[in-house]
Amino acid sequence: MRIPCAIIGLGRIGSLLESDPLREKPCTHAGAIEDNPHCQLVGGYDIDPERREQFRETWKVPTDFPSAEAMLETLRPEILHIATHPDSHATYVELAARTNVKVAVCEKPLADSLDHARLIVRLHRSKKIKVLTNHERRYSADYLYARKQIRNKTFGRLLSIYGRLYFGRTTPLFGQMLHDGTHLVDIISFLVESPLRRPTVEGNLHRKKGTAFIHTKTARSGIPVCIEVGAERDHLVFELVLSFTEGRIEIGNGIYREYASKESPYYKGYRSLLPQETPPFRETGYFRNMMADAVACSLDPNRNPISSAEDGAEALRFIFSLGI
Repeated sequence: MRIPCAIIGLGRIGSLLESDPLREKPCTHAGAIEDNPHCQLVGGYDIDPERREQFRETWKVPTDFPSAEAMLETLRPEILHIATHPDSHATYVELAARTNVKVAVCEKPLADSLDHARLIVRLHRSKKIKVLTNHERRYSADYLYARKQIRNKTFGRLLSIYGRLYFGRTTPLFGQMLHDGTHLVDIISFLVESPLRRPTVEGNLHRKKGTAFIHTKTARSGIPVCIEVGAERDHLVFELVLSFTEGRIEIGNGIYREYASKESPYYKGYRSLLPQETPPFRETGYFRNMMADAVACSLDPNRNPISSAEDGAEALRFIFSLGI
């Protein structure tokens, strides 16, 4: 018998992006549920009636419920995906816990405030419900490979991390950090297996123009971290540069490159960084692996998600310490 799964929030990440011909599939919560052989999509809910109708036509499941609570009481899903705006996440996680949902998969950011994030963490720790934060890069094959390279010291000791985030010409810098910046902060912590210290900011994160720089260090080993956040660009950038004693890794959206220190072909008596052959990562499995983790948490009451409510709250702690 397959695990019944439902979704609250039937917009882009809930369902609509699955029609994007360029994205790796699955790339939405609905797509991830349908892709998993152990799961069955049993229904969805959204406050927008047009979204409900479109979801029903696409996935052939019921959506005509007067409320999210009515959907949960009728369908009794074991896994609930919450793909709404962050100001409603705590409310829906509480509702899921009351209606005996085993696992809540919560979109990032985990919440709209630290108080709401702490509430979700308390529910997660109470064992009434498991809460998985969809920081999807923790499940992505390229980032998992980079983490292994760091652990194995393939290029020596990690010395510094530089992150770059551009998400829209007029999106305020704090908005970029609160949404896609949570991914950047979380994946840095995941790669180095350490939270980040309290940051300092160079520039104004409340502007819709220019660039700001966030400086911090990893809490455990003191590795310097710099995050550049920029507006006024007509392109999207999400990338990290990891600098080692004997090499470098560049990783980001559609990017994975490695460079090793070799005898320089350009300067006698020096060493240069030269490109190395790397896995192609044509498929990273980011949403597929996330769904597999949710299923494993549903089946094992003692399992903690790879990306838990606590991880989501830790990313928000750092973000809100920026004064935004």
